Amino acid sequence: MFNHSLAETLSKNHEVHRVSFSLQYPKGLFPGKTQFFEFQGEQAKTIINSINPFSWKKSVKYINRLKPETVIFQYWMPFFAPAFASIAKGVKKGCGAKLIVNCNNITPHESRPLDSAMTARFFSLCDGFIVMSNTVEEDLLKIEPNTKYRKTPHPIYDIFGEPIEKQKAKELIGVSEEKIILNFGLIRDYKGLDILITSAKSFKEKIDNFKILVVGECYGDENKYIQLAEENDVFDVIDFRFNFVQNEKVNQYFCASDLVVLPYKSATQSGVVPIAYHFNKPVVVSNVGGLPEIVEDGKSGFICEPNSDSISKGVLKYFESDREEFPPFIEEYKKQFSWDNFAEVVLELAES
Repeated sequence: MFNHSLAETLSKNHEVHRVSFSLQYPKGLFPGKTQFFEFQGEQAKTIINSINPFSWKKSVKYINRLKPETVIFQYWMPFFAPAFASIAKGVKKGCGAKLIVNCNNITPHESRPLDSAMTARFFSLCDGFIVMSNTVEEDLLKIEPNTKYRKTPHPIYDIFGEPIEKQKAKELIGVSEEKIILNFGLIRDYKGLDILITSAKSFKEKIDNFKILVVGECYGDENKYIQLAEENDVFDVIDFRFNFVQNEKVNQYFCASDLVVLPYKSATQSGVVPIAYHFNKPVVVSNVGGLPEIVEDGKSGFICEPNSDSISKGVLKYFESDREEFPPFIEEYKKQFSWDNFAEVVLELAES
């Protein structure tokens, strides 16, 4: 999603070629159901196989034939560092392009031996870096203390369509409750769905006519969340939808919701907050990683500690506040997170 949106923006004034994966992960290692997104518009050249060095050489030949001035890597996991390092070395030797890395993540949430070494090897071949939070900035400087980089916020995703009327959105997704709390995105342990479930026990009797929508593909055991909800007597107020949501239906879930809750236990930044802001929806986030950097507490949402008591209080604060004040503030606040601004930072770094 990030690469697609950035390429669309850069294409306004530059010739852009997109190179992507033919295979990201071996099937046996991939915890989800699909490794591909469908986008309208120009498609990427799917060459890179993360575990096939012959594809890395093929990628180098393809890129060198294009003779680009700049090559931008999207980095989020050390698993890809060997492939990226091989491509970076070949491109640097072949066409001499400037290599820029957009660091979605540097230190993985589930770290493994050799992660730091593989990341450092790849980074040593590159010319500049983009970071989007203080946490990632700190991680970068541990590896490349004297490198050239720029820090700028994660842009607002604009690929999920226009807002639709709330009642229509609720009808489309089949919910009827007056108040909708949304937890959206891939479900992994560090994202704290268990915290949200246990927090619901605290606010269940204090908020009337509500439903918590849990929407996203689960990278783990779905049953443990269902059992946790049953143990806390909140299964009746949670609608579990453990499925990947196609791009064209994302707006239905956000437009049907009142509040987006992200009770992460750890984080760098989140792509879900920019989606919420795109639809002018307030957020409740944990005070971890880069999440509090993009939330104006009490204005675009609430910043809480990563525990059920604090998350519960954040949810209650929202529903006890003047909820009409949040959308107009977010409408103005989000203007600083445009893709045009982000692209300008990337280009300035590439030209420096």
